[in-house]
Amino acid sequence: MNRTIHIRALISAIALSSSLICSCARNTSSISKRPITLRLSEVHSRGYPTALADEEFARLVEEKTEGRVRIEVRTGGALAENEIDSIAALKLGDLAFSRVSAAPVAEYVPKINAIMLPYIYRSQEHMWNVLNGKIGQDILSEIEQSPTGLIGLCYYDGGARNFYMKGTVRSPKDLAGKRIRVQNGSMQSDMCKALGATPVTGIGMSHVRAAIEEGLIDGAENNLPTYQSSGDYLSAPCYLLDSHTRIPEILLASKKALTRVSPDDIAIIRKCAKETQQFEIQKWLEQERASEQIVRNNGNEIIKPSPEVQAEFQNAMTPLYQKYGSQYSDILTAIKNTN
Repeated sequence: MNRTIHIRALISAIALSSSLICSCARNTSSISKRPITLRLSEVHSRGYPTALADEEFARLVEEKTEGRVRIEVRTGGALAENEIDSIAALKLGDLAFSRVSAAPVAEYVPKINAIMLPYIYRSQEHMWNVLNGKIGQDILSEIEQSPTGLIGLCYYDGGARNFYMKGTVRSPKDLAGKRIRVQNGSMQSDMCKALGATPVTGIGMSHVRAAIEEGLIDGAENNLPTYQSSGDYLSAPCYLLDSHTRIPEILLASKKALTRVSPDDIAIIRKCAKETQQFEIQKWLEQERASEQIVRNNGNEIIKPSPEVQAEFQNAMTPLYQKYGSQYSDILTAIKNTN
């Protein structure tokens, strides 16, 4: 009798366990097939190199996760009007991803200032060797280790900023006494002063061309695609390829937003981001070539400084390196020694 009861109890227990296992399997299957949609903010317009990379990132993530994770890319500042707002939304978890300039991230990881110093890179290749090497990867790790809740996934190219003017500019002496519109920031202003120019801040990018035409400024500085797309090339026909700053872009993720994603899919997201870096670099080069062709067809002069003139620009930055880079002397030495 007792033996019969025990056998019946055992059979019931096995049946119940099987039922629970099947139920869990059905629930797990249901969850894995339900896609998670995450949002990515991009302030640049659709078709811009970084926006194209954002879309490629979204495509790869959906493909590699087999549809478990989808990324909705919104360009033109539709989700956040500027990059500072984007970072704030990432910290709160309101956004999952955003492509931003490295400049505002430096507020949380000051070491980033070292990789933004004027004339710190010898070429685009030199910059990428730095960013993809220990220096750049350590900075991405520090972003993730900071209390911000941000993850630095990869770097994108933002091009080199160059001077352009109404008159001819070939060397530092041509900038002496000229009023040059620069981005807000003490380092940018000090850079201009070190070259003998007068920095002018507070002029929005969309108002630079009018300021040149009205004689409020003699010139400005920006990358070649922006120089062309803004129409500034129509008012300032001389563009000097001095490449004074190369400020990289960073694709950021939100730790809070990614709590909805499995560890395996987060690993896929990280890998996909890295894969889009070369894609974005290529798109940036294509955009630069297209912009350069438009500018040259307009009859503008694009001047590449000789090595001797480039050295003049760099040597003028000694006071800036002392003021802004003294606490990062080890990083600056490592950058200099990078091939």
